Amino acid sequence: MQSLNRNGVSITRTPGEEKFVKFRSCAFRGRTFYQYDYRHTDGELFSTVAKTLAECRHRRDEWIEKKERNNNP
Repeated sequence: MQSLNRNGVSITRTPGEEKFVKFRSCAFRGRTFYQYDYRHTDGELFSTVAKTLAECRHRRDEWIEKKERNNNP
């Protein structure tokens, strides 16, 4: 299986970069999931797992919106 980590560290390093892998989880009866990493332009990493790539990106967008609200009171 392909991984987004090398030695426990995310390989998503470039600001603004996203990477994802699709995998089947035996723990959830062979369902397909996406592991998703996004490196924000400020260098912070966002990571999630969801059933669809669209859901991963939706969660990322919500995270970015919350992050921007907290930085601009």
